[in-house]
Formats: sequence, structure tokens, C-alpha cells
Amino acid sequence: MFIDRLMNRVKELQNPTIMGLDPKLEYIPKSIREKNLQTYGNTLTAASASILEFNKKLIDAVTGIVPVIKPQLAYYEMYGIEGLKAFLETVRYGRERGFIVVADAKRNDIGSTSQAYSAAFLGETALEDGKSEPVFDADAVTLNAYLGIDGVGPMLEDCKRYGKGTFILVKTSNPSSGQLQDMLVQDGRAVYEVMADLVKEWGKDLIGECGYSSIGAVVGATWPEQLKSLRARMPFTCFLVPGYGAQGGGAKDVAPAFDKNGLGAVINASRSLMCAYKLERWKGSFTIEEFDQACREEALRMKAEILSVQ
Repeated sequence: MFIDRLMNRVKELQNPTIMGLDPKLEYIPKSIREKNLQTYGNTLTAASASILEFNKKLIDAVTGIVPVIKPQLAYYEMYGIEGLKAFLETVRYGRERGFIVVADAKRNDIGSTSQAYSAAFLGETALEDGKSEPVFDADAVTLNAYLGIDGVGPMLEDCKRYGKGTFILVKTSNPSSGQLQDMLVQDGRAVYEVMADLVKEWGKDLIGECGYSSIGAVVGATWPEQLKSLRARMPFTCFLVPGYGAQGGGAKDVAPAFDKNGLGAVINASRSLMCAYKLERWKGSFTIEEFDQACREEALRMKAEILSVQ
């Protein structure tokens, strides 16, 4: 079951963190970019090759430190087919190196379209003569469930069938999330609380030996009070917590996400790891060419900081 694999890996590395892989060309050293420009020209192929090389170096840098990577689809889709190839190879490489891989796709639709999304990320795609094959084959995928159960039902079924997981948006980290998510419904609950209750209900049949469900929730670090209340409201739901680092969330903000054993949540950092060489605390210590070394040091610092507040 996905959630047991995730929690076991967190315990093994004693580190409840995720490295988000949201690469931009401007983050990548010129030496990597120029090499691929010489090989492929100024093309989408060159850009995608640079991104893949960048990702692999980052993955190598935090192997044995960080348990989870989370590539965000938008940063690959923008380069078309070549970008999707880079995404696929990033997923494969991460799994080869022992990482749990969460595809940050935030997919949502109904009926056969929802089934197609699920086949791409969690299950298998049917071919001829009864044959089927996995495609991206991530361990888990992020979902937007504001279409209700129709939008996520096929994913929940594939989680059972293939031992995969999902993280469903409940209270997102962006500043304007309150425009919709904080509105009150007739019974006095906020919209995000309605979603929290649905996620808890959807996940009750996928609770693993660790006591948490493979159907998790996305709850932003930028809303610590809501995070605290949701932890009490969803005692068996694992949280994926974005917003740490570049978005302003700190270790004290994410502390309420964890249970008394330091489990039940994974904390994401993207830019602050990928571009650690830019951070004030590492200025003068690393050049852009040493981005992977800076990432490793920041990953170790982040781990220590989060463990200090559990």
C-alpha cells in the first residue's frame, strides 16, 4: 500500500520532506544549457535535455536524505512532447534511486476522462488483445476534487488496484485561496472543511498498517491555524504540505501537521532546494555550478529544522 511505503521511507530516513522539481531554464547553469544547445540547437529538445540533466543532479544530491520527489507537470508540459519525455525520465530515475514519486498534476474530470487521467499516472493503459502497460507510473498524484466524487472516483479505484496514492487539494497555500475555500456553507462549515470531510470519507477504506490512508490531503503551510484544525479533523489523513521556504512557511508553521510520532505529513520545498545556491545563508559558499551541493546542504538543514519542532 502506498501510504505504508511512504511512511516507512520517512521513518527510514528520519526525514518527512519532499523535493519539488519545478525547473526553469534560468535555474540551470549555462554549462549544462550550452552543451545541449550545441547538440540540439535552440529547441524544445535542448531545453528538455537540460532540465532532465538538472533534475538528475538534484536527485543524486539528496539521495539517502530526502524520501520523496514531486515533479510539477506544468514545468514539463510547457516544452511539449520533449518536456513530457523529461518528466517521464525524471519519474523513472527517481524511482530507480529509491524515491517515492508524487506527480504534481492536480488532475480532475469526470467519467472516461477521469479514467484516462488515472490510467496515465496511477494505473495502466489498455492496448490490443487484453494487454495493458503503465505510462508515467508515479507512486501518487495530486488531484483537484472540486467536481466531487465523479472527478476522483477512478483514481481512488486505481489506488486500491495498483497500490498507489493521491493527495487531494483541501486548503491550498496561495494567498487568494480564501476567496472560495474559506466561504461558509449552510451548516456553518467552510468550503475547505467540507472538502476535508469528503477526503476523510473517501480514504477510510485505504488505511494502511501505519494508521494513515493512501488518500491524502494538500494543506498549505501558509495557513498554520487551519493546518492545526485540519490535523484534528482528519486524524487518519496524511498531509502533503506545500508553502515551506520560498512561499514563506517555516518549521513552526508546519509543526501542527504531524502526529506525536512525527508522522502523518510530508513537507514540500521546491525553489529553496533547487536554487539553494541563491539563498542568503549560502551566498559565497556555492556557485550556480555547485547547485547540487547547495541543494544537499539545504536539504540537510531543512530536515534538521523540521525535526527540531516535532
